Amino acid sequence: MYDVKGHLKQVLGQLPEGVRLVAISKYHPNEYIESAYDEGQRIFGESHEQELRGKHETLPKDICWHFIGHLQTNKVKYIAPYVAMIEAVDSLKLLREIDKQASRFERVIDVLLELHIAEEETKYGLTPDALRSLLAGGEWRTLNHVRICGLMMMASNVDDEDQIRQEFRQARQLFDEVKDLYFADADYFCERSWGMSHDYQIAIEEGSTMVRIGTSIFGPRVY
Repeated sequence: MYDVKGHLKQVLGQLPEGVRLVAISKYHPNEYIESAYDEGQRIFGESHEQELRGKHETLPKDICWHFIGHLQTNKVKYIAPYVAMIEAVDSLKLLREIDKQASRFERVIDVLLELHIAEEETKYGLTPDALRSLLAGGEWRTLNHVRICGLMMMASNVDDEDQIRQEFRQARQLFDEVKDLYFADADYFCERSWGMSHDYQIAIEEGSTMVRIGTSIFGPRVY
């Protein structure tokens, strides 16, 4: 079997205090997740509702599941009973639906607002201006079953480290801006989720508090 434990230890050894690991387990089998779990890892990221449901039903109940992919509003109801965090909220419509479904289960679901800074069209997320507009609108303040805990983003998938660094830096500046304007007294608004297997070291240098790493821990995906 692939040496999940060895690779996990290697990654964890490179994370400074204050940076948490979201182990991206999508397309990887339960035994890989169990290996990481045995080493103390508790936060795992999935991006497909059906796959997540199967894993939630068969794996330990103290796992904190993060939904990291693009989430369709009609899928929210399936993960609302148990998901620990939804990392990629990219519209007010989705925020409303999470609030609605969380209220059915008398839960408050933590979310991150997804930024679109990368120059690739394929990525989802709010442009900086759309993020400002959503927060300035204020409707989010009336939603009692969601808690906005920070921002997430993906840098461009390029080899240019300067570009990657600049995108992370821009995300950090936006985080600081909206923190000061809207969440100055909210201790829970503290998460900056950026950095993946190929760029997490740069992300940490640019203020990331949560890195989403799959390949460096679990190896190539098993489809």
